[in-house]
Amino acid sequence: MSYTPLVDEAGFAAYPAPAKLNLFLHIVGRRADGYHLLESIFQLIDAQDTIWLRVRDDGQIVHHNPMPNVPAETDLTVRAAKLLQAHSGVKLGVDIRVDKRLPMGGGMGGGSSDAATVLMALNRLWQVNLRRQPLMDLGLQLGADVPFFIFGRNALVEGIGEIMTPVTTPAASFVVLHPQVHVPTPAIFGDAELTRNTPSLKVRILDGTVDADLLHNDLQAVAVRKFPEIAQHIQWLSQYGSALMTGSGSCVFARFTDKDVEKNTSQNRANAVISCLPREMTGFVSSTLSQHQLLDFVLD
Repeated sequence: MSYTPLVDEAGFAAYPAPAKLNLFLHIVGRRADGYHLLESIFQLIDAQDTIWLRVRDDGQIVHHNPMPNVPAETDLTVRAAKLLQAHSGVKLGVDIRVDKRLPMGGGMGGGSSDAATVLMALNRLWQVNLRRQPLMDLGLQLGADVPFFIFGRNALVEGIGEIMTPVTTPAASFVVLHPQVHVPTPAIFGDAELTRNTPSLKVRILDGTVDADLLHNDLQAVAVRKFPEIAQHIQWLSQYGSALMTGSGSCVFARFTDKDVEKNTSQNRANAVISCLPREMTGFVSSTLSQHQLLDFVLD
């Protein structure tokens, strides 16, 4: 069923920008140009930002609530709108508002998802009608994770993030914690002690025979060493389940499926865990999405 946006009294229409979690992240090699080769499953979840858009006739792109100390012209939503406008030659513009709920710099792809939502929504609103791969190629100019959100399906992601194979993941609930630290991704990937030769598990992942104990996040050991706050959150969450960092951090999560719990649901189990969260920690509960809500806004 196609997504139908809520429209407010001012004529802004609301579009979801969901987060992702890396269910694991392995570094399997490095290219001659220094880029790291990875394997990861990107899981869409229902925690999200909301992007409000209103088409303008004058060609102007106006951000109505930019982040403090972030010039509007550098915001990824504005850059996405301008990129699509320049690529297509469309004469229309857009007013933008963002309800920001996802942690910034948390490894959940919030900024990339915001940009992808702008591209997918305006692709329809402006009647540009690019197909999925050209729109993904355009999104790559904004960030490595933007094409995944335009791809719109949970996926095994390979290469430097450009190779995606759709996968079916079990329904689950997540407890997500957000340590209040900013993790600079280049510092993690550039660390001399980063593991860069984890064996590829692609075949076993796709046929469902991989042992869960073999799945981990190669970036986690480096991030934990540099940022003790992440270690503290992982240690606390590990009381209740297997805790893992997503992306290059700083957010960490534990996954609960119905088969993991007896006489309870994964949602209830996650809610019970978050209710025990220490006052000095920040976290929330979220659930899996089977696909991006705007998947059918773009034709394959």
